[in-house]
Amino acid sequence: MHKLLSFGFWNYVARLILRNRILILVVLGIATIALSTQWKNLRFTHTEANLLPDDHPVNVEYNQFLAQFGEEGNLIILGVENSQLDSFDKFNAWNQLADSIATFPEVDLVLSTANLLELVKSEDGSSFEIQPFVDRKITSNKELDTIKKKLYSELPFYKNLIYSEKDSVIRTAIYLKKEIVNTQARKDFVLDHLQPLIDAQNLHIKVSGMPYIRTLNAKNIVDEIGIFLLAALLITSGIFFFFFRSWRATFISIITVVIGVMWAFGILGLLQYEITVLTALIPPLIIVIGIPNCIFLINKYQQEIKKHGNQAKSLQRVITKVGNATLMTNITTASGFATFIFTESTLLKEFGIVASICIISIFLISLMVIPIIYSYLPLPKERHLEHLRKRWIGAFVDWMENMVRNHRIAIYISSVAVLIASFIGMYQIRISGSLIEDMPKGAQFYKDIKFFEESFDGIMPVEILVDTRSKEGVTKSKNLKKLERLEEHIIETPELSRPLSVVSLVKYSKQAFYGGDPEFYDLPTSNERMFMAPLMQSSGTDIGLMSSYVDSTGQIARVTTFMKDMGTDRMERVEENLIAQVNTIFPAESYDTLITGKALVFQKGTNYLINNLIISLSLAIILIAVFMAFMFRSYKMILVSLIPNLLPLLITAGLMGFIGVPIKPSTILVFSIAFGISVDDTIHFLAKYRQELIANDWKIKKSVYGALRETGVSMFYTSIVLFFGFSTFTISSFGGTVALGALVSATLLFAMLANLLLLPSMLLSFERQFSNKETIKKPAFPIIAKDGDEEE
Repeated sequence: MHKLLSFGFWNYVARLILRNRILILVVLGIATIALSTQWKNLRFTHTEANLLPDDHPVNVEYNQFLAQFGEEGNLIILGVENSQLDSFDKFNAWNQLADSIATFPEVDLVLSTANLLELVKSEDGSSFEIQPFVDRKITSNKELDTIKKKLYSELPFYKNLIYSEKDSVIRTAIYLKKEIVNTQARKDFVLDHLQPLIDAQNLHIKVSGMPYIRTLNAKNIVDEIGIFLLAALLITSGIFFFFFRSWRATFISIITVVIGVMWAFGILGLLQYEITVLTALIPPLIIVIGIPNCIFLINKYQQEIKKHGNQAKSLQRVITKVGNATLMTNITTASGFATFIFTESTLLKEFGIVASICIISIFLISLMVIPIIYSYLPLPKERHLEHLRKRWIGAFVDWMENMVRNHRIAIYISSVAVLIASFIGMYQIRISGSLIEDMPKGAQFYKDIKFFEESFDGIMPVEILVDTRSKEGVTKSKNLKKLERLEEHIIETPELSRPLSVVSLVKYSKQAFYGGDPEFYDLPTSNERMFMAPLMQSSGTDIGLMSSYVDSTGQIARVTTFMKDMGTDRMERVEENLIAQVNTIFPAESYDTLITGKALVFQKGTNYLINNLIISLSLAIILIAVFMAFMFRSYKMILVSLIPNLLPLLITAGLMGFIGVPIKPSTILVFSIAFGISVDDTIHFLAKYRQELIANDWKIKKSVYGALRETGVSMFYTSIVLFFGFSTFTISSFGGTVALGALVSATLLFAMLANLLLLPSMLLSFERQFSNKETIKKPAFPIIAKDGDEEE
């Protein structure tokens, strides 16, 4: 390792790159073309993010349910307010829409006012028959009024299924074929067929359901990738130009990061990972992280040109002097992302793998492309070197030095005060397991979700399975009564919608037995069941979707309800109450029960992810602490390096509590990402500080101020680029992405101030403990070169 990172090695690398420029450019070109051929494997996720590992008990139970009853998330709902269907022609148009949708091969079943089935007793009274509720186009408003009155007052079976009890919203339920729900065919149907049909109507139709939500959400992710890339490129290159005042340098940096982005897409395709809400962030991340590499390399080249004007010597020193430092910073940044690999979440693991590979790749691309391109260009003009005087940030550097020199007590008091406030804020952080919280609030499909949630009391599926342990056990009177008790509890729970189960069909059968009188919509008594049994056996009828609520043996019953979007704490209480009620009604000694569904899987996944990411962050801290110990060979230096980097994380956590940003999959990424990036500044400062100590014969104050002035400028440059680069994520319509960008930006800003104020203050205040030859040992490997070609 020491040999690998020695300056002799970097001299060899410099010669290798500069003597084989054509070959390296050809190899880079071939590699870029090869990776671009993998773009054909890029595909966007067609499922929700499953945050749990495949073998987690919650996933096992959910897959058990899917194996029994098939995909649950196959329902798309269309809704229209009753007031809009105020004329028979509009009602006919509404029904015609449902009939048109039913003709598509992707659709399994459509349940609407166009094809509602009415269960009636046959004229001879020997069986039940199913008749269409509306068997033709209606021709008058009077006929429409009659149909509506009958629907709302005489058919309780369809209450909160076809019409809302609260506000008479009428809806159409579209059940897609289960085998296409998680495929491209679902996306094609929604975007190419369903949406155009809906848009062509003269009705204000609301649309929801998991297949529709997932399709529109994925489309938003795809649309935003291009926006992020363009925004990140424009902002970071704009800041770059502001610093360097050189179109040539700016263009070279753009070429470098564009190659990095092409590689990022190629690596995603090569590994055949789906583009998710997380992996979609990697290409713009590469731009944000790659530009600081360009700043370091180009800045060093121009410094060397200004010093001696020898291009060959300047290019060699760019590689030998900056190569090691940028390698170290890229390794620590990649380490922050790589810790996600050790979580059990496939979503995070893929993000960690690709991000860490891409960060190392952009370092290698920068190291080769920038010196080679400059080797073919004429020397920079004097006006291109004007920025090296850095007059415009002189006031900032003077302020930093003045604070460290004269106001250290104020820095410590401020740090402690902010730390205490952060702990107070941290206790106010809530955890969010919401499926829809991060979705674009301005999007129409999000507004439609809230519309249906208000009208039908929920949109996230919760499934309950009851195994009676006997064939045809579901239809036994005692079990039907137990299922009804469970439904009553669900109805009484304000966060849950009216459930759907076989109980509804049995009640409807009794109503039909008594001539359709809604007063008899109830479970039959034992005597009534005796009279109804011959009719049931001779009819063999079923209301379409009811066959999905009892298995083929009649042993297992399924109860479906929908949960409102809510905080994790409330969701957990609702789940606990539901589990307690299920266990009371269906005791474990006689029944097997299972509660699952996408809402609970996602909520459990969020909690699991939080636990794993705490471990991931701890691993990142330990990994980088070991890295620092290996570099500086002193446990005291670990303490010095960690304090200014942990404080910003605590400040950000406190800020999240105060402003109400919850802990969720997107926001918890902030800490590992920010820590891996911010520790780079500490490495640069401490390495330069040690170099200054040796040059100044261990005069501590002079060395601290020298290191502060030397590294403060580059830390300011890179922090500004990173701050504005990550800020580009705030233009996203996804709440989680906005929070991620804002929080990482804020954390990196706090980290810059901590490294420029708190770190040098600690070195001065504890100079006897930290600033001695025993503590500031020669690094295990050199990080920053001296002014000569070789390290001491």
